[in-house]
Amino acid sequence: MKFDPVYMFTIVMPQLLWAVPLTLFLTFGSSFIGNMLAVPVALARISPNPLLSLPARLFIFTMRGTPLLIQLYFVYYGLGQLIPGWMMRGFPFLRDGLWYALFAFSINTAGYTGEILRGAILAVPHGEIEAARAFGMSRWQVFRRVTLPRAVRICLPAMSSETILLLKATSLASLVTVYEVMGTATTIRVDTFRVYDTLIGAGIVYFILVFGLTRVLNWLEQRLNRDRMPISTSAPKPAAA
Repeated sequence: MKFDPVYMFTIVMPQLLWAVPLTLFLTFGSSFIGNMLAVPVALARISPNPLLSLPARLFIFTMRGTPLLIQLYFVYYGLGQLIPGWMMRGFPFLRDGLWYALFAFSINTAGYTGEILRGAILAVPHGEIEAARAFGMSRWQVFRRVTLPRAVRICLPAMSSETILLLKATSLASLVTVYEVMGTATTIRVDTFRVYDTLIGAGIVYFILVFGLTRVLNWLEQRLNRDRMPISTSAPKPAAA
């Protein structure tokens, strides 16, 4: 069928907008869980103990070295086979692909962000750590009050990019029966055989979401790094003769 903008904006777009909250839930939920998991992954990665560093290195390499789609399929079909039937009956949410997608996106984010955070922790100026120790802080206090906040500020641009990529990657959840924006577009396309209307509509929705999220993350980056922004000074006016 030919592309019909009236049909797209009056029929397709309202249904896609209803699916936006689910897309945002997958994005922010996976980002939050993944970033929390990235902290111990990064610490294990830089640990001198090989019993910690080697598993962390293997985890990061696996998450970064395999496609997210394979990870999603492995979690959805693999864990579904391992979970016993009585748990499926007792916990109905285990039959919902949403939680498998959330888990897959979270561990994928943990792998990428863990490596980013590792580099940021190593990039924290040693003088700041020494100054904190001079004030009598313990190692945990130094990490919690100085190292981790400073590392997050250093790697915030890279973490923002990962969040944008995660937002677009949530479209893969449609392959495991999650009806977010792309899943809803696929359902409409299958029911109506209108390809261009649904795909262009989904593209517009993702474009708006990415634009809005980019603006928010840019504002957050500027807010947290105000002390590192260059100070604009106006040239002094020449004195009147």
